[in-house]
Amino acid sequence: MIEAVELTKVFGVGSTNPSTVLDRVDFRVEQGEIFAVVGPSGAGKSTLARCLNLLERPTSGQVIVNGEDLSSLGSTQLRDARRRIGTVFQSASLLSRRTAADNVALPLEYLGATKVSTKQRVAELLDRVGLADKAGLYPHQLSGGQRQRVGIARALALKPSVLLSDEATSGLDPAATDTFLRLLTEVRDDLGLAVVFITHEMDTIVRVADTVGRLDGGSLVERGRVADLVLDPESPLGQSLRPRGPSADTASGQSAISVIYNSATVPADWLTRIGGNLGIPIAVLGASVQTVDGVSFGDLTVSVPIGHAASFVGSAQELGITARVLDRHQVEVAA
Repeated sequence: MIEAVELTKVFGVGSTNPSTVLDRVDFRVEQGEIFAVVGPSGAGKSTLARCLNLLERPTSGQVIVNGEDLSSLGSTQLRDARRRIGTVFQSASLLSRRTAADNVALPLEYLGATKVSTKQRVAELLDRVGLADKAGLYPHQLSGGQRQRVGIARALALKPSVLLSDEATSGLDPAATDTFLRLLTEVRDDLGLAVVFITHEMDTIVRVADTVGRLDGGSLVERGRVADLVLDPESPLGQSLRPRGPSADTASGQSAISVIYNSATVPADWLTRIGGNLGIPIAVLGASVQTVDGVSFGDLTVSVPIGHAASFVGSAQELGITARVLDRHQVEVAA
């Protein structure tokens, strides 16, 4: 478990122009949970990451890991306590003159582990991330995705209870991102880690996170479970997490209708039900729908014969769906 309690960071304390980068940030991440933090450039994400692993001392507030306040420890105690937090940095930050195996071994060498135990642990970790055959390669011989997997292996070397991912998918291609996210979920599940996933890539959040918070101007302005936020039409964060279906033109004699899932109880066969009840053909012109915790969310664009749009909207509302006519009639009904 990791918890931030009124975490505040002010640069330039005592100067005439101090800058508050983090302002009383509060959140708690339980064992086995992935908490994503998103926000625009300059929101304080990088400073938050550095304060969470105590590379940067917060001005005030607490960082609590498994019940212990790390922010109150002296340098010697903190060095030992910091082992509980493994960090995967942007671009992996591997040492170029060390092989993949030697990079993973770094924390163990720093701890003073024996060569035999280090070799065994490194082999185990590289096998876990699917790079057992790359142990002797140097960073420049690895792809970006492979370097990030070495980064995960190194972060797990000291058996932490918390994993901090700081923009770790930034710059990766889609295939490498998929591999990284799948591995992140696997190690969370297998090891019961509390994961803080800091990112600016909205599409990665719905794929791995259980909860998410939006950092803006140094404050955590919105927070909640991903499945709840994406179904909340009043949530700016939820709306930004929704996939967007493509727009589509309708044929003559048809009305285009935008459909948005705003309820966790929408039946899977809703389109067939409405079509059968109204006795009309319904065509799907475009769709972008995802599922989180068994809850479907997203947007569709459908077309129905002109004259039936209002009936379709009413039927959709009864099933917990928001529908809006996209043609000149502009009828809108919210669930």
